[in-house]
Amino acid sequence: MKKGILYINQFFAGIGGEDTADYKPEIRAEKVGPAVAYANHLKGEVEITHTIICGDNFMGSNPDEAINIILGFLEDKEFDIFFAGPSFRAGRYGVACGKICKAVKDKFKVPVITSMNDENPGVDMFRKDMYIFKGGPSAAAMGKDTLAMSKFALKLLKGEETLPASEEGYFGRGVRKQIWRKDNIPATERVMDMLLKKIKGEPFTSELVIPKKELVTIAKPVTKEELSKLQVAVVTSGGIVPVGNPDRIQSASATKWGKYDISGKDDLVEGEYMTIHAGFDPAAANEDPDRIVPLDVLRAYEKEGKIGGIYKYFYSTVGTGTTQAEAARMGREIADELTEAGIKVALLVST
Repeated sequence: MKKGILYINQFFAGIGGEDTADYKPEIRAEKVGPAVAYANHLKGEVEITHTIICGDNFMGSNPDEAINIILGFLEDKEFDIFFAGPSFRAGRYGVACGKICKAVKDKFKVPVITSMNDENPGVDMFRKDMYIFKGGPSAAAMGKDTLAMSKFALKLLKGEETLPASEEGYFGRGVRKQIWRKDNIPATERVMDMLLKKIKGEPFTSELVIPKKELVTIAKPVTKEELSKLQVAVVTSGGIVPVGNPDRIQSASATKWGKYDISGKDDLVEGEYMTIHAGFDPAAANEDPDRIVPLDVLRAYEKEGKIGGIYKYFYSTVGTGTTQAEAARMGREIADELTEAGIKVALLVST
């Protein structure tokens, strides 16, 4: 029987959420969390012998240390394939899966498979290095995603012919493979067929799909002299809100934003403001909300004449798990408000 090993984060291991995101790498000789789903799908042909667990923050903050520890775990293990995730839209988890999969592939020369939603930043970072299956947005897709990965794993391990990425269900790796078409239609006829469909406005699929990226024109720089006369607005995805979260902004996968009056305030103080962000340890931000919305520093700049003033509202939402579509919509709405208010400079503060 073939053997596989699975990598998951602290949340899917049942250890905890953000409060345990610094969890150091651990290996268990048992099936933990999603490993059970993989085992069911692999139908006794591949045994998941070990589960590796690592906190998202630990991998993100100490990637070299985390990877070296995990590779050390694997030195004396026999395995034919390595799984990671699925990580859905969870950005830190996706990047962690990508990092460890690449390291395992490079060192042990075994197939590695993971799964991410198309809005996970790990896709663009690692799609050329490994098989990343197109996953669902949340853990509700766990069964479907692990099934797709398991079916493909069995194909690889049995040496069966694999189909193009679009048919297997993973993101294209930029690999082009020559195949002999069964219909024997030459390229000249295929390209003319596509051209005619394009002219007629009919749907068609190119044989060489060029990825489309939304490009945003970079704004012209503001001079020091101009900045000394302009009001500066603050927009953050760090989730700073008045205590109690009056607008009920979601702590992840946000679809709402809020604006809060800071006129007459010199800084944001503990007990009045807090972060609702579920993607990082909130302790430091709650202790001093100015770490996310730097009102105290901006007031100092205002007094020194470096900026003309501070707009009376700051805008806040949460970035973790938020879809590109929702982020773009909220960004346009906030930008429209600022434009209408005559604001020409905004400080975009992340976490």
